[in-house]
Amino acid sequence: MTVARHYIMTAKQGGSAQLETALSNLADAVRKVPGSEGVELLRDAGDEHRFVFIEKWESIAAHKGAGDHMAKEALAPLRDAIDGPPEGCYLDYLKTV
Repeated sequence: MTVARHYIMTAKQGGSAQLETALSNLADAVRKVPGSEGVELLRDAGDEHRFVFIEKWESIAAHKGAGDHMAKEALAPLRDAIDGPPEGCYLDYLKTV
């Protein structure tokens, strides 16, 4: 059953474009990882500095093992652009339309 890993992130002051690029590149990398079922990248319509990043995985274990399939430097641009740690959680899909 597909699970989602949800993150909410805020860009550093003046770093919205940098964070958007970093997340877009990360999404491309995550899509290639075994067990990945896709990624969604959204920006808050009311706050251009706030982003939502949703990864879809075949299981929580697949997400937790993703680091073994990605270059360590894939997250470096994200760390440089984000203002503090992201808020995140796992979500179970109850219904999709």
